[in-house]
Amino acid sequence: MAGKHSAGNEKVRRTRTVRENKPTKKNKKGKALKIIAIILLVLIIVIAGIGVGGYSYIVSKLNKMQQVDINVDELDVNEELKGYRNIALFGVDSRDSNLGRGNRSDCIIIASINQKTKDVRLLSVYRDTFVQIEGHGLDKITHAYSYGEAPLAIKTLNTNLDLNITEFATVNFDLVAEAVDAMGGIEITIETSELQYINEYINATSSSTGIKSSSITKAGKQTLDGVQAVAYSRIRYTAGGDYKRTERMRDVLEAMLRKLKTKSIGEINSLMDKILPKVYTNISSSSILAMVPDLLKYNVTESIGWPYKTQGITLDRWYGVPVTLESNVKQLHKEIFEEQNYEVPNDIKEISNKIINKTGYKE
Repeated sequence: MAGKHSAGNEKVRRTRTVRENKPTKKNKKGKALKIIAIILLVLIIVIAGIGVGGYSYIVSKLNKMQQVDINVDELDVNEELKGYRNIALFGVDSRDSNLGRGNRSDCIIIASINQKTKDVRLLSVYRDTFVQIEGHGLDKITHAYSYGEAPLAIKTLNTNLDLNITEFATVNFDLVAEAVDAMGGIEITIETSELQYINEYINATSSSTGIKSSSITKAGKQTLDGVQAVAYSRIRYTAGGDYKRTERMRDVLEAMLRKLKTKSIGEINSLMDKILPKVYTNISSSSILAMVPDLLKYNVTESIGWPYKTQGITLDRWYGVPVTLESNVKQLHKEIFEEQNYEVPNDIKEISNKIINKTGYKE
């Protein structure tokens, strides 16, 4: 596991207890479209490509992605976790085309693929979760990507959750705006409680992307443009907080796929040319192609938020504290990886104790 680091010396100004996140599950049986959240619409586009031009055509498209190599030996991989392919998806809020260091990962999704059954579980990790980041002590997990981009973000996930992640894909939220506009908008139902927040996000997103948009004036089902769709996915201050926000992100992805299915091959081809150059990943074209024969076998069985149980605390800023890290990790491995006899490693127990000592939060 990762080296041990002190939590820092910031003074606790006040603490605040927030809701406990009970294990919320949503059955998604038969909806292989959620795999889009893993490979960023790539796999479904590949299937469309097969009917157009065959292997060389697909490769030429996939080669448009921004490929990067990372040192797997430095990712603190749990070698004992067998039979599961875990892929990290990061959504960053970059102000330019840079998808590396300096960007916080506001969206963190782990797609866990059971390689025997082809069942897929999607694990959304809350961005404010208080964890150990190598070289930076205890901090929000969203900051790991900013400090050391994908390698440090992956290592942080592996270190604190005892995982075996070696693959990732990163996109800028601006990409979603461009893709939605290229599709002609998507249908989303806006709740009354979301109206007071969405327009602020529309203004901010329009300013950062340079894409013009307009305010939303009423609740109900409506067609959102790209900026509005991104703004919707960013709302986090209604009931449900970060977990509800991750649901909104998935709602947008599902709506995009529904719209994609209505498009012609030519329109899909044009969309590929817009999307793929803005995907930053270490997943090779050959690896993606190897997944294609099994695509229709994938079955997303559930989608959960992690940690299961948290409490809020304000130190130098607000953090979501896993209560406790040890028990949340144990539950994760029993529930997601079906390791009924799983024992939490000593390194994670030590991190868990650091968090308890820093916050006073324990079960």
